[in-house]
Amino acid sequence: MTESTGTENQPGWQALDPLQRRVLGVLVEKAKTTPDAYPLTVNAIKTACNQKSNRHPQMDLDADDVQATLDELREIGVVAEIHGDGRSAKYRHKAYEWLGVDKVELAVMAELLLRGQQTVGELRGRAARMEPIDGLSELKPVLAGLLDRNLVVAITPAGRGQIVSHGLYLTSEHPEPRQEEPETAPAPLNSPATSARSAAPADGDWRQELEALHESVAQLTRRVEQLEQLEQR
Repeated sequence: MTESTGTENQPGWQALDPLQRRVLGVLVEKAKTTPDAYPLTVNAIKTACNQKSNRHPQMDLDADDVQATLDELREIGVVAEIHGDGRSAKYRHKAYEWLGVDKVELAVMAELLLRGQQTVGELRGRAARMEPIDGLSELKPVLAGLLDRNLVVAITPAGRGQIVSHGLYLTSEHPEPRQEEPETAPAPLNSPATSARSAAPADGDWRQELEALHESVAQLTRRVEQLEQLEQR
């Protein structure tokens, strides 16, 4: 089943609690990465919510948690229940209309719903596993549009290493910038660490290598998710 991409209706999005964000993020992710297994059953959603890859924070939901959350999301119009062939009910998202976004914007939103705040560079690599995003130059105007509509919020000022998140937090939630690892003291001259730095690739080279690494990780993640879906059948 393919995704609807219509944005003709006026968006009616609102803040969501952490479980609602996780379930919605999962439905969007699976619709894009494993369309043959979509829409999803409650058990498939539960497994995807609790998976170890591409999730923060880690959760341990049971089927009752998922069903209650799906019922809440149906009430606010972002999820629909599908009945077919007499077997378990399945669920699909209506996030395109509910958020008023296009394909790439929804991929960005899904990653933020699944992982919360992250750097723009991290977001580019992760969202690209759902929709093609060739580089930061392609992502930045997408983010700008989402920021204008308050669907994305800036956690740190614009610039290198900027951290962003979604704008669907409850008013009682106050996302704080994540803590970075403290810097270590500079290594003495001629130490192994200094030699390694001096041998490091030039700025343009390491950026290309980082992009390739992001893509490799994204491919591995897609493969793991496909295997998880096969195990559920």
